[in-house]
Amino acid sequence: MSSGAPSNPGLLALQKRLQHDFSNPQLLAQALTHRSFSSGHNERIEFLGDSVLNLAVAGLLYEQLSDLPEGDLSRVRANLVKQDTLHQLAVGLGLPELVRLGEGEAKSGGQKRPSILADALEAVIGAVYLDAGFDKAAQLVRRLFKDVEINPQMPAIGKDPKTELQEWLQGRKMNLPIYRVVGTQGAAHKQTFDVECEIAEYGRAERGIGGSRRAGEQAAAAAMLVFLKALKP
Repeated sequence: MSSGAPSNPGLLALQKRLQHDFSNPQLLAQALTHRSFSSGHNERIEFLGDSVLNLAVAGLLYEQLSDLPEGDLSRVRANLVKQDTLHQLAVGLGLPELVRLGEGEAKSGGQKRPSILADALEAVIGAVYLDAGFDKAAQLVRRLFKDVEINPQMPAIGKDPKTELQEWLQGRKMNLPIYRVVGTQGAAHKQTFDVECEIAEYGRAERGIGGSRRAGEQAAAAAMLVFLKALKP
């Protein structure tokens, strides 16, 4: 487990793998800090990195799959930014050995937990964005995904609720939902996240609870879909 100091050998080696030398290395240390470790954790940077990742992957797909319609582009992107894919990329970068966890989370196997590693990778992308801007972050995303298969036939990933909700809204030319963490409960290594999903056009918000922010978002999206599907055509 890394100390978080900018001169830490593990962080220096990671910068080489990322092909990015941080002007502010502390951003990278924070990106690898789980909320169970300290109050200076990575959740805000991860929130930012999630958006940067989605935009960078959207640009990549727009270029590589030039004939694919919007709905299919969304399906392929969902495959590329799903937790399993990000977890694999995080392992390839060596993040399990570098992520900083509280004692309880570490003892419970947090360094191998896919959700923690996927979030850490998004935070690293967010850290590059904060350190050097979108172009550098997008270049990193392209390097990360250069060996990941991208093709128009990638299947839907079981239409998880967030993907299904996004496609439902896009099919009706509506804005995408806004997700907010409205509360957390429990010890740092066993937290539950209370997440709100809002659709401005309906003035409606639904909430869901999960063992991670991602799981909470999925639960909130599922609740919103129940509401939408109950509406009269």
